[in-house]
Amino acid sequence: MRTIPVLGPIRHGARLALVGALLIAAVTPGSARDGQNAAIIGGLAAGVVGGVAAGALINGANQPPPPPPPGYRPRRVVGEEPEEVVVRRPRGPICHYERRKVWLNDEDFTYKRVEVCE
Repeated sequence: MRTIPVLGPIRHGARLALVGALLIAAVTPGSARDGQNAAIIGGLAAGVVGGVAAGALINGANQPPPPPPPGYRPRRVVGEEPEEVVVRRPRGPICHYERRKVWLNDEDFTYKRVEVCE
């Protein structure tokens, strides 16, 4: 799946800056210094357009490679032999203590702790 970078606010900001620069150029009254104002506004617009173009080039350069054609199976690479797996047996029986009921006679009983090993 191809990821698309989200640049919505950046693109809208660049568009608004360009539109604002053009509106300022269109609305400003004519004077003897029109050449200087036009140069400043033109340079600003060129910087905005150049920034948008550079951003497009940078974002377009990081595209993922195209997917493989249908039916393509990668070859299996034969490498080293797998390591030998060693299975260790438990060292001895696992023991624990339990309380068991021990009958003293037909009616009486008591509890004793008894060790049980598995």
